Amino acid sequence: MYSSVNTIWILVAAALVFFMQAGFAMVETGFTRAKNAGNIIMKNLMDFSLGTPIFWLLGFGFMFGTGNGFFGWFDPMVKGEYALPDGVPLMAFLIFQTVFCATAATIVSGAMAERTKFSSYCIYSMVISALIYPVSGHWIWGGGWLAEMGFHDFAGSTVVHMVGGVSALIGTMMLGPRIGKYDKNGKSKAIPGHSITLGALGVFILWFGWFGFNPGSTVSATGDDVILSMSNIFVTTNMAAAVSSITVMVLTWIRYKKPDVSMTLNGSLAGLVAITAGCDAVSPLGAAIIGLIAGIVVVFAIEFIDKVLKIDDPVGAIGVHGVCGALGTILTGVFAVDGGLLYGGGFSYLTTQLIGVLAVIAWVVVTMSVVFFVIKKTVGLRVSKEEEMDGLDVHEHGLVSAYADFMPAVDMPSGILTEVTANKPMKEVVPVTRVKVEKEGKEQAKLTKVEIITKQNKFEALKAAMNAIGVTGMTVTNVLGCGIQKGASEYYRGVPMDMNLLPKVQVEIVVSKVPVDMVVEEARKALYTGNIGDGKIFVYDVENVIKVRTGETGYDALQGEE
Repeated sequence: MYSSVNTIWILVAAALVFFMQAGFAMVETGFTRAKNAGNIIMKNLMDFSLGTPIFWLLGFGFMFGTGNGFFGWFDPMVKGEYALPDGVPLMAFLIFQTVFCATAATIVSGAMAERTKFSSYCIYSMVISALIYPVSGHWIWGGGWLAEMGFHDFAGSTVVHMVGGVSALIGTMMLGPRIGKYDKNGKSKAIPGHSITLGALGVFILWFGWFGFNPGSTVSATGDDVILSMSNIFVTTNMAAAVSSITVMVLTWIRYKKPDVSMTLNGSLAGLVAITAGCDAVSPLGAAIIGLIAGIVVVFAIEFIDKVLKIDDPVGAIGVHGVCGALGTILTGVFAVDGGLLYGGGFSYLTTQLIGVLAVIAWVVVTMSVVFFVIKKTVGLRVSKEEEMDGLDVHEHGLVSAYADFMPAVDMPSGILTEVTANKPMKEVVPVTRVKVEKEGKEQAKLTKVEIITKQNKFEALKAAMNAIGVTGMTVTNVLGCGIQKGASEYYRGVPMDMNLLPKVQVEIVVSKVPVDMVVEEARKALYTGNIGDGKIFVYDVENVIKVRTGETGYDALQGEE
């Protein structure tokens, strides 16, 4: 009765799609601030954890039950009879569809990040998994009225991604922007995410998981036709993502004068979302064109949503999933080899795709508006100003920091000190002999504090230079500094940055017998590159120094043990 090959392929694909939850978690965490990292992780975890039993109890029946053209049947715990893929057990199909449901729910997390109550988000997640996603999914994948019209969405550009993207749009509009996102004139201000590295890791995980998302939707792995189709789906999925990435890189390079990293990462996802509807129906050339169009559209969509509509979407979920989900579904009616507009199919296919997209948008807008409105008026949707400023981790979860006990490492590549001294030879330094000054009957030596703020990778060069002139005591602190300089032009996701906090080291030195001018001069030589961000040196008078253990003061307090 069952096909081992088909069943194993569906289960493997389900595992790949499940792993996309990790990708979403990393993208959303990386593109938001560190003080909310734990909250983002919890929301992604709960999307899947809450969605699994809710979809089992309610959603699956509403989506795949025969019912009528608009709703499936009420079938708690999936006990009824269903039309299943050839040779695939019901439970295998259930888990495969469960991971798709969780994907639709988690898209909203990033758009509403950094200011949404955790309890409110959990309520939303359950509602979309129980009703909103399953009903529109029934229209398309459950044999509903759009399926009968011939609407084509092979793996979920509309069913999954557009539903999540439109839900994110309604949620962010109800929620309002983060504090500080727009100035008093309504101008958008950049709020950089805390880790582009995590964001990039998330994109690569999502790209990998998409090879289960799209090819897995064949729900079969037997027969020559299926094997050929699956192979083509792998190629079209990858092609659209790659071309979209290239397109965004080039476009941002032209518009912002430098290729924007975070926007290019969004470009990869935009291509993946756009190709999902027609990955089985278009050729590799068609996929490349869809990726090209998606790459152009996603940049302008994200900018329009942020700068014109004044909707604060930290991760670009609305542009990537909402706009490109709709775009890819519509473009399927243009580029589908069998019946597409460019292949002699006329406007019928394209018209059906447009009707389906508009119908699902209308359904999600109406239902999600009601859901978020009710949540807002009952338990509340947004955290307080104090909670938002402090971060959701500490107030919502009692988590002081998602990065407890972590400090950026100060790493000095081998050979860099030699290179510095070779390019900028230091003048010969006469060693300074420290003469201990008696406290009674003699004037104490003058004390001066030299404070140096510079790049982390310059610390070892600075330490060596100080040791060479007899300075052996210093206090070093990892700090964040405002890295923007006059004349520097920096952008984050197309928004000019007026302040960019960069990791620095702050070195504090108190000197007495070593001439201050020598300390300053040698520090400048060690740190100088001629580029913006070399650092600054501050010089202060010190009134006194007291050694806690002995009570010694002044110069004596600076000395080590005899």
